[in-house]
Amino acid sequence: MWYHPGTACALAEALEVPPGQVATLMGNDVCQTWIGNNFPMEGIQHEHDGERHTDAWGLVWERQNGFNQIVSYPLAGGSDEALAQYTLPHGSIPELLRSMEALAPFRATHFIGCDISPCVFELLTRLFGMEEAMLRLAEGGMEAFLDRVTDFSVALAEAGCRQCRPDWLWTGDDIGGQQGMMLSPEMWRGMVRARMRRVVEVGRRHGIPVVYHSCGAVRPVIPDLIAMGVDVLNPIQCDCPGMEPASLKAEFGKHLAFMGGVDTITLLPRGSVAQVRRVTRALIDAMTADGGGYILAASHTVAPETPMDNIFAMLHEAGLSREMIFDAAATWRSTHKGDA
Repeated sequence: MWYHPGTACALAEALEVPPGQVATLMGNDVCQTWIGNNFPMEGIQHEHDGERHTDAWGLVWERQNGFNQIVSYPLAGGSDEALAQYTLPHGSIPELLRSMEALAPFRATHFIGCDISPCVFELLTRLFGMEEAMLRLAEGGMEAFLDRVTDFSVALAEAGCRQCRPDWLWTGDDIGGQQGMMLSPEMWRGMVRARMRRVVEVGRRHGIPVVYHSCGAVRPVIPDLIAMGVDVLNPIQCDCPGMEPASLKAEFGKHLAFMGGVDTITLLPRGSVAQVRRVTRALIDAMTADGGGYILAASHTVAPETPMDNIFAMLHEAGLSREMIFDAAATWRSTHKGDA
């Protein structure tokens, strides 16, 4: 489960613990962090809106409404010469891996994940900006640069698996929108699929499950993801066409596990406690009818406007009551006096 920083702070105040402890006390079985370009987006926290940082890829990020947003793309408007001279941050990989050190205390009790996303298409959009990246792909001639982007993602995945020994490798690109894919399935198959397969194969070689993350409507390429060796699909945005969880389970559940599916657009922020409990219970029952293959999670970051009672109602259906959560927080406080 991922919580917006504002949501985490509200829960932390209620539980009387630091925000960094919220996810584990709220029952997260998976502990993971980012070693790819999601780290400068999610892992670097600024105190005030307007504060900025520049990452190893040359992107400039600015905090806006609590989230880091890209305000400068390093290759936007760049010439062919600029593309040829651009260097992906292979030399920064040892530093990028250091974020995994924070997970060491959880290794004995939690499932450890290593997030290297975005890997191919989405990383391209971050380097050029979405509109220019799409235009360049449509015009052609980007194969060599896409290979270089993929080479970096493969190297990062290999280093993460070899040095950090995660329990799963988290990959992906946001290729889906609210109504359909951002690029046609045919273009994705022609430009991205084989390159993304190279990244997935790193996890397969190391004998660990591979997760693929993409927001939005991605049903047309789910068979491709399965053929590539993906084990888990996240986050199952159930409000998008073709992404109804029970339907996905029925069609693909023999070959693919799912993580997500609890609606963060309408159900969690606007539903009643009874509705949240009923829908969450139905989701769990449908997704585990064959005995497993499902990890309960929200379909996106849990937003600050989400009533706290609804968050507890969702977790209650997974067997984690409000009382259990507050007891865990009290235990944490008693054993970490002076740390909060």
